[in-house]
Amino acid sequence: MATLRSFGAGAAVARAALAWIRRDQHAGVLERTNFHGRTVTLAGGPALAAGATAAAALGAGSGRLAAAAVTAGAVSGAVGLYDDIAGNRPEQKAAKGFAGHLGALREGRITSGLVKIAGVGAAGLVAGALVGSNRPSRLGRTTDVLLGAGVVAGLANLVNLLDLRPGRAIKAGAILGAPLAVGRRGGIAAGALGASAALLPDDLGEEIMLGDAGANALGALLGVALIARCGPGGRLAALTVLGALTAASEKISFTQVINDTPWLRALDELGRRPPQA
Repeated sequence: MATLRSFGAGAAVARAALAWIRRDQHAGVLERTNFHGRTVTLAGGPALAAGATAAAALGAGSGRLAAAAVTAGAVSGAVGLYDDIAGNRPEQKAAKGFAGHLGALREGRITSGLVKIAGVGAAGLVAGALVGSNRPSRLGRTTDVLLGAGVVAGLANLVNLLDLRPGRAIKAGAILGAPLAVGRRGGIAAGALGASAALLPDDLGEEIMLGDAGANALGALLGVALIARCGPGGRLAALTVLGALTAASEKISFTQVINDTPWLRALDELGRRPPQA
């Protein structure tokens, strides 16, 4: 029942936030042209971040987990929104990927992407500390916090890397989050999934985009849900996989891999608006 309540709250807050943002007089700054050449709005990002964060905190089950969810979701969403807006400036577009942002830093430039990376990393560290550890030694607890921070930041980045086609990031979030929404401490993931599900039709219909704000917040909250339910071994395994996928993303195109794999392509295109519509 608590999980369903969290799911419903996420959906309700996300829909209300989307309507409110789209009515704002400054909403035009969020308009972008997508890969089909259609005009869409990035309002889906802050709407998802708001709904998912509020509902995840509601379903967290404890004050510390609620604080971890709020920190991860709100901070990741905020720095993501900053990058969505500031990163659209011509001088910011040249730096691509982690290596590009570090290269800009070596040249004395602080990019909006680097601000986002630092913000998501800091949020992951605080969230990891709030989730905590049951290990008795200081070294063990510190290791758990660092592993947790890596998982939160890594999942935020992974979901963001997948947000290149309508509905792709939300579908990936659903696949990753569904097992985490079942059973004890399932409310965190359920809240994030509820907000995502409420916005999926608009995303697939190419009316909205999640952008960094939505994708980072969704991934970070799923990261909190994961580290809240697993110990050091699970966190290390998750971080290893996330690190490998992040490294691979610098060399290969996930979109190309999806297009070249029939079952992945079918899942990716499911429910999506046809190009000629």
